[in-house]
Amino acid sequence: MINMLLEANPAPLIVVLILFALAIIIAIANIKVVPQATARVIERLGKYSTTWSTGVHFKIPFIERVVNELTLMEQVADFPPQPVITKDNVRMQIDTVVFYQITDCKLYTYGVTNPIMAIESLTATTLRNIIGELDLDQTLTSRDIINTKMRTILDEATDPWGIRVTRVELKNIIPPKEIQDAMEKQMKAERERRELILKAEGEKNSTILVAEGRKQEIILAAQAEKESAILRAEASKEAKIREAEGEAEAIMKVQEATAKGLEMIKNVELTKEVIAMRSLEALEKVGDGQSTKIIIPSEIQNVASLVTSIKEIADNK
Repeated sequence: MINMLLEANPAPLIVVLILFALAIIIAIANIKVVPQATARVIERLGKYSTTWSTGVHFKIPFIERVVNELTLMEQVADFPPQPVITKDNVRMQIDTVVFYQITDCKLYTYGVTNPIMAIESLTATTLRNIIGELDLDQTLTSRDIINTKMRTILDEATDPWGIRVTRVELKNIIPPKEIQDAMEKQMKAERERRELILKAEGEKNSTILVAEGRKQEIILAAQAEKESAILRAEASKEAKIREAEGEAEAIMKVQEATAKGLEMIKNVELTKEVIAMRSLEALEKVGDGQSTKIIIPSEIQNVASLVTSIKEIADNK
């Protein structure tokens, strides 16, 4: 059939095929894929139509067009240093960094001509107003306060533009050269002062440690002397106890020997001859002693009588 049509009149069919191919190409070209964290602003016949979010979309050829492709992630705008004057008439340069995020694509596209330039101008104006109410020292020491004030003011001002300011940071504060020199001298003097303080504290701590060491040494020596005295006293006490025990034991031995001797005298039958012999033996032992005089009774029988009396006393006991 197609061959018959081609043979009869091929021109119209070729035109149809070409148009069909063009339609397919145009349709494929108007299939759009929006990546993650991005958005597309669409106009239809010159008027805002919709905002495409993440996903696949089809654009009507020749009727719709993409007027803006936006990222929804947080962005950073680093602005050059801005001249400001403090309350005490000190001129300085301050550069700021603004972190922002697009919250409304339509307002961002149609709310202001150049959003970044608008934020930069607004930042410079706000910074001048805030710094103008502070003196130099407050400007150098109040970064957090300045950052908070600027974020609040900028966020409120950029809300009609579909922008949310998340954070503002003062990156550099550059005072005049003479003030920088004075600040460096002050910082040097402060470092030297801190160095002297640390050195004095170190010497103080060293002196305290030495004194504490001496104190501990004296305490340990006193404790050692005390323990030594206690040990000597205990040793002397122990020696005296041992000596007393020895003397008591010796006395007990002497008493036992005396008792045994009396017992023997009691049990042995003494005759006059034995008594005389024992008397002579006793005299012999006395003679061996250190005495210079020895008195011998005229009658040895008196000695025998003395021994007999001792025996009787032992019998009575």
